[in-house]
Amino acid sequence: MQHLKSVNKYFWKYKTRLILGVLFIILSNYFRILTPQISGYVVDKVERSINQVVGKATKVENKKSSYDELVVAFIHTIESANFSLKEDIIICGVTLFILAIVGGFFMFLMRQTIIVMSRHIEFDQKNEVFTHYQKLDTQFYKTHSTGDLMNRISEDISRVRMFTGPAIMYLINLAATIGFSLFFMFRENWRLTIYVLSPLPILAITIYYVNTIINKKSEKIQSLLSDLTTTAQESYSGIRVIKSFVQEASMFSFFEKNSEAYKKNAIGLASVEALYFPSMALLIGLSNLLAIAIGSYYVITHQYQVTAGTITEFVIYVNMLTFPVSAIGWTASMIQRAAASQKRLNEFLQTKPTITDNNNVLTKISGDIVFSDVSFTYPHTGIKALQHINLTIKKGEKVLILGRTGSGKSTFAQLLLHFYKPSSGKITIGGSDVQDISIKQLRENISYVPQDVFLFSETV
Repeated sequence: MQHLKSVNKYFWKYKTRLILGVLFIILSNYFRILTPQISGYVVDKVERSINQVVGKATKVENKKSSYDELVVAFIHTIESANFSLKEDIIICGVTLFILAIVGGFFMFLMRQTIIVMSRHIEFDQKNEVFTHYQKLDTQFYKTHSTGDLMNRISEDISRVRMFTGPAIMYLINLAATIGFSLFFMFRENWRLTIYVLSPLPILAITIYYVNTIINKKSEKIQSLLSDLTTTAQESYSGIRVIKSFVQEASMFSFFEKNSEAYKKNAIGLASVEALYFPSMALLIGLSNLLAIAIGSYYVITHQYQVTAGTITEFVIYVNMLTFPVSAIGWTASMIQRAAASQKRLNEFLQTKPTITDNNNVLTKISGDIVFSDVSFTYPHTGIKALQHINLTIKKGEKVLILGRTGSGKSTFAQLLLHFYKPSSGKITIGGSDVQDISIKQLRENISYVPQDVFLFSETV
């Protein structure tokens, strides 16, 4: 989770959307939580009417103290109007319909704020990563594959977006739903609440155990996906070479091997995640059974002021908790995957380029080019490309450098462009060290035709 602290700056940037989203989630859950209370009131009223018809004595329980103030005001209004039972049921039905519409409206608004916020964060993150990629020097690209870079800016950022959007939304919704439900359940009957919620500790242990496995498997899968992307990217880029040497079968075998490793780990993760939903269904079903069985016993024995309406309320409360509780596993999985992906992103975002720009803009770049005792060794391979090179190129002079493959000709040009720093020695232009000149100005004043040809997918 500590890796996800990196996205806190985006939450602060879009704090208005986040705060509004939280508010809409709370309002949506508040209006939904009134449904069980009105339903319980209707069931109790119907039960009393039936008992009166059959001549059975009815003990009227005062449950208004356990209801929300808005529900109490609603009950007081319809009771003071002396409506018939049929009219009361119709009014309550219409009220439940209105509550569903209002709750759904706020649910729409919460998605319009939280999910849209996550899209803005995804946009900003991709820009941040791409900008950082452009700042990194040639040495970085020598040691990192293009496929891995592509996977981090696409797949990893998409998984982080699932945290900044759906995971945050479901997490807050989970807290609001459980908070409201527990408050009114304990307010109604704390004994029955304890029995009904007794399966939850088992659920918590299951979630903790499975999440540990998911986190490890998610990191492994992301690494394998990078390898798979790299293999595909290199195959597409070098397709002419592959076809020239008739290596299609060999490359397919290599891709298939990586794909098989990814498939096995992905299936393993899916198998672990599949434990959640049957577990949720079992525990929710057990809670419903406890609510009906124990609640019915209390009704029969006339204990603790439990009525048929109380059982109805608890069954609705438990079913309202079904999706949030079942989403715990899904949300936890998204958070774990996002943490693994953000860790990979942070590895690059925290990488500092070895070539830094001092922004020292000269009036004009002109004069002799001088290599003074320049040596260079490639850090990632240890290959000594240049050793004690001394060369002066006079202003206006043309110089041809010849040498066999690997003798250091390209390295010579790349040092002049400040792609690398010399291991020792100094390179100057007009008396100014190239390391003291703005990189932008230096490279704008040098025409360079690399030996590796690359065509961008744009018009001329």
